[in-house]
Amino acid sequence: MKFRYISCLLMVLIFAGCERNTETELSGEIQGTTYHVKMVMEQTDATPEQIRADVEAVFRRVDEKLSNWREDSEISRVNRQQTTEWISVSPEIVRLVTIAKDVNRSSAGCYDLTVKPLFDLWGFSRHENRVPEQHEIDQAVAHVGMTKLEVDAENGRIRKTDPELTIDLSSIAQGYTVGAVAERLESRGIHNYLAEIGGEMKVKGRKANGASWRVAIEKPKPMVREVQRILEIHQENGAAVMTSGTYRNFFESGGQSYSHILDPRTGSPVTHNLLSVTVLHDDPTVADAWSTALLCVGEIAGAEIAEAEGIKALFIYRDGEELKEHMSSRFLSPTEP
Repeated sequence: MKFRYISCLLMVLIFAGCERNTETELSGEIQGTTYHVKMVMEQTDATPEQIRADVEAVFRRVDEKLSNWREDSEISRVNRQQTTEWISVSPEIVRLVTIAKDVNRSSAGCYDLTVKPLFDLWGFSRHENRVPEQHEIDQAVAHVGMTKLEVDAENGRIRKTDPELTIDLSSIAQGYTVGAVAERLESRGIHNYLAEIGGEMKVKGRKANGASWRVAIEKPKPMVREVQRILEIHQENGAAVMTSGTYRNFFESGGQSYSHILDPRTGSPVTHNLLSVTVLHDDPTVADAWSTALLCVGEIAGAEIAEAEGIKALFIYRDGEELKEHMSSRFLSPTEP
């Protein structure tokens, strides 16, 4: 799958240079992104080559199901079906749509998987950016809305009440993939690991020397790769670390910048001062959706929603020429996510 332009390429791994590297490492490029796995393999009979094969098998399955870049993927086939009849879909799509509908409701409609017509209109889908006319935006918005997408989880199917509705899973599929890779590692008996895909990750347990995993959050500035903050992850049961941002995937026209974060309610890019959101959660899929949702609503409403929903979130926003941070109360809490 060609995963979304993560505003973020955002997270980098931090390893102290003086430490002896005792973890097994795997890394590579696959389907438009990169992956990096560090793991302690004391309790597994699997070889690194088998683990690499496992990871790449996960990528292939996700790509076949969820990629909006492949015309032959399952979600692309669903998008081509202009019908209001129930459509049988895979468990992956059912789960992602179910989570997305919950986050959509809690974010007052700002998080929405049906924004594909808007992504296409503004040119973010194919990197052919332009500022559309208002009448074009209005026409696209008429076929956007999670309330027009129904899910029947028990019977494994979805239904579009608007036959022209189309679904873009790029804001949640990468988190799902991280979770699937983590599950595969654990099925092999690996319970101390860091699994990162395109900057999104899940960590569990500890490093081989007993130290906690450390993750750096990137300073949200275009054309700059600097560390904003280092997180030391203490959650022994595992924690996903997902970041979304507006500062890498954007374009400029007429002296104005336009972010790839589109508000489905207006049909246009967001205009607030929030630059990035990092969410910690035990479920990478949920964390991925929430990082985008909070980024969509902005620093003020995002902070309120994070408190109401009990989300661990770090907000980095622009205040004049300064970068400022806000952490939700749960982000500051030492308890499990």
